[in-house]
Amino acid sequence: MSRDRIISERLSRNTFENAEFSKELAAPKNGERWVLVTSAYHMPRSIGIFRKIGFAVEPYPADWRLAAADLLKFSALSVETLAHTDIALREWTGLAAYRISGKTNAFFPGPNPE
Repeated sequence: MSRDRIISERLSRNTFENAEFSKELAAPKNGERWVLVTSAYHMPRSIGIFRKIGFAVEPYPADWRLAAADLLKFSALSVETLAHTDIALREWTGLAAYRISGKTNAFFPGPNPE
């Protein structure tokens, strides 16, 4: 893909604003294919919001945090484990808050129901 086809939205302060600003910036038309690139752990919330505002995007998860982790060497006291726990709690809290506030239609959005 050529770089001139990549659009980055840089004004948002949160995921909901990112979806709204991205939709405005892209002005998607029927039949167009748009790809959403974000961290794998953040993809469910992002997809839920983009669906809610009516911007059809295809998920392209990146930054897999646990891909290289050795789960057999788990240490409850390691800094890396605490960082993963912090990220997970933030995302689960975000999923719940966005669902309760009506910014998504599902607590944990999965594959497109089409």
